[in-house]
Order: sequence, then structure tokens, then C-alpha cells
Amino acid sequence: MSEPVVKLHVHDHTGTITLNRPDKRNALTRQLLSELRQAFADLHLQKSVRAIVLTGAGSAFCAGMDLGEMLRTAEEPNSYELWDQDARLYREVLETMVRFPKPIIAAVDGPAVAGGAGLVLASDIVLASRQSKFGLPEPKRGLVAGIVSPLLAFRVGGSRAAYLLLTTRLIEAEVAQSYGLFHELTDSDTIWARAHELAGEIAQSAPEALSLTKRMLNETIGAELDTQLAAGAAVSSTARSTEAAAEGLAAFLEKRDPVWE
Repeated sequence: MSEPVVKLHVHDHTGTITLNRPDKRNALTRQLLSELRQAFADLHLQKSVRAIVLTGAGSAFCAGMDLGEMLRTAEEPNSYELWDQDARLYREVLETMVRFPKPIIAAVDGPAVAGGAGLVLASDIVLASRQSKFGLPEPKRGLVAGIVSPLLAFRVGGSRAAYLLLTTRLIEAEVAQSYGLFHELTDSDTIWARAHELAGEIAQSAPEALSLTKRMLNETIGAELDTQLAAGAAVSSTARSTEAAAEGLAAFLEKRDPVWE
């Protein structure tokens, strides 16, 4: 029997969700996103769980969308419909995280890029190892980080969002911390222990008060979030159908530079 692509574990007041595709750097597939959404639904119902730790197995937090699955989708006769469904599924996961009533701690050890960066941005607190990196390289693949962009601008402001999105630069942990993307830096071998410690601190507060606090913090984008994420999902799915995306994805998988027309 194969390993589950999402692992769920509860210890004391902490619910830990682990992305479990270490051989694929925890790249996001339809199956993984569906199971991730279900994991949050399961933990929502467990009253003993006061905080969630989201982490990735292996050497990466999350390398973003599975580009192999994306290319295989391009060969399907209903590819545009499937890309639209994929974009909506990812959007739903981020919306679930932003609106989740319990604090979410992202424990990032390794790269968090593209769709993986979006999971970081949808979390409330981010603990990262000093080896971690953050970036949005989508335009280098002929793609657009449409769904992630509203959350990025919310977290770091329009100016820094433009810099990260347009340069596609992969920034080091110290820079990500200075931007406010990472809140604490620690060593790889202590990251889960520190995340669990933070969850324990959170558990000392009243669950209702924490839920109201989180809702208050996110109300600044709440009224416009549906519109922004829906627009971003439309742009993302459209970008996947372009010749630029086909060239960018092929070049990435063939380990060569893309040739743009």
C-alpha cells in the first residue's frame, strides 16, 4: 500500500498536517490538494485541537504545482476545463486556510515556491529553517501566480509584491523574514519542536477569542477576497493554456532555457 500524500497527526492541542510527496518535493497534485482540504475539515471538527502545524516531508516544504500533471492535462481534450477545476481547487484550499477558525503555523524547512508559497501566505504564523527559501517563479514557466498575488500583496504590500512577482527572485530566509513573510527562523532539527511549542502557547488562549481575532485580522481582505481569488484563478487557468506555458513547462522538465517568441 502506498503512503498517503497528506499525513494527519494530533498531539496534545496540536494538529499536524504533513505534505507527503518528498520524492516530488511535495508538489501539489489534484489528489494532494483534495486530501489537504479534507485534512483541514477533519481538524476543524476536533475541539481538542487548538492550532494547526502545516509542514512538508523531506528537503522541501512545497515546490508548487506538479508540472508533470499540468503537462499531462494539456494532452486531454478537455484540458481547459480541467485547468479551471485545478485553479478553483487550489483557490478553495487557500480560502479554507484564511477562513479557518484556528491559527495555522507553517513550519517551512526548505524551498516554498509558487503554489507552496501560497500555502505559506495563507498561514497565520510562519516558522522557517535558515535553509528555507521563498519565491514565485511562475512567469519563468510561462505561468501567472494569479491566485497567490492577492495574499502576497496583503502580507507584504503592493511594492514588495511587485518586486517578487516580476523579478521571480528566490529569496533567502533572512530576506523573507525582513519582509515579514517568515516570522521566526530556527534550525531544521528543531523546527517541529518549536512549532509545537508555539501551538502550545496559542492553546493557552480561549478558542473563541482566537477565532474572532483571526477573523478580525483577515477582514481587511475578506470583503474582496472572493473577487480577487476568483479573478486570479481565471488568469491562472488561462495562462496554462498559452503557448508560452507549453514552452515554459517543457523547458523546465527538459532542464533547458525556454525560448520565448
